[in-house]
Amino acid sequence: MASGTSKKFNVAICGSGRAGQIHIGNCQQNPSVNIKYLVELDVKKATEVLSDLGIDGVTVVHYDQFQTVLDDPSIAGIIVATVTLTHEEIVKRCIENKKPVFCEKPISQDINNTKSCYEEAKKNNVPLFCAFNRRFDATHRNAKEACLNGDVGKIHMVKICSRDSPIPSVDYLRISGGIYHDCAVHDIDMALWMLDECPISVFSYAHAFHEDIKAMGDVDNVSITMKFQSGAIVQIDLSSFASYGYDQRVEVFGELGMVESTNQSPTSVVRSLGTGVSKDVIQFSFPQRYRDAYAAEISHFVNIMKGDEQPLITMSNVLLVTLIASACEASHNAGKPMKINKEDLSFE
Repeated sequence: MASGTSKKFNVAICGSGRAGQIHIGNCQQNPSVNIKYLVELDVKKATEVLSDLGIDGVTVVHYDQFQTVLDDPSIAGIIVATVTLTHEEIVKRCIENKKPVFCEKPISQDINNTKSCYEEAKKNNVPLFCAFNRRFDATHRNAKEACLNGDVGKIHMVKICSRDSPIPSVDYLRISGGIYHDCAVHDIDMALWMLDECPISVFSYAHAFHEDIKAMGDVDNVSITMKFQSGAIVQIDLSSFASYGYDQRVEVFGELGMVESTNQSPTSVVRSLGTGVSKDVIQFSFPQRYRDAYAAEISHFVNIMKGDEQPLITMSNVLLVTLIASACEASHNAGKPMKINKEDLSFE
């Protein structure tokens, strides 16, 4: 499609929950996207979401009728933002019907099933984009570019702080897949992205301070250490809840200096008064902190549908993050370090 044309790509969005509503809003704002269908098990909820967002002209389809969406030749792509356990089935149906697919992570909680989805996508020549939204954040990308440019020289240490706000609901946590695969995967991906190498070992301590989380066999505070062949060390500090806002920081330290991607506030105003120095609180939640990153993901998917770009996140990226998250969880359960062998994934 030539630059400057006004062609819109018809898409279907599956799911109208937290992530689904973010994608609905961003698709509505993107001049190259038209939301033709919203697919949901709860049709009433989906209808209410569209009404609350002030969006007209979208056909709400019950999931039992999803095939009618897949059979529509005008649909250029499908965005999957349903509950985790449904991702794999929906992705495979999209691939079978030759529809480019944008899927919230994880594609599957099983690493072999995730690999199978990518293999089917390759065989059918269908783009499969698994979203790790932090790679689309401008401040994180600037930190990555500083690493690529050699600004800090040989990297010695990467520190990542990731503390959620507000604490997710118990209903969500029960179906989330656990903190390692729901949350830590983002931080693991960030570390691998910054260093562009695979760790040789990982170790994790964790604890559940919230009784509801403890009762479901999960944890809410996690520490992860990863060691790399280059000598670099990664430390991840992860929590399900920070009372002061959505705390997201990345620090890369090397022989020539340090680069930081720091927290964001609604404004950068600093008040220096007789009573003290203050500034705005940090962003409250992930939809605020990563608002622009989510919008950038949709723009990337548009370019994928155009055929101008390949998915930024590859099969090897997704499988490696999943492998490491599982190793971290195993380390916590066993109380000992776990070795990482990338060859176990049999990358092509």
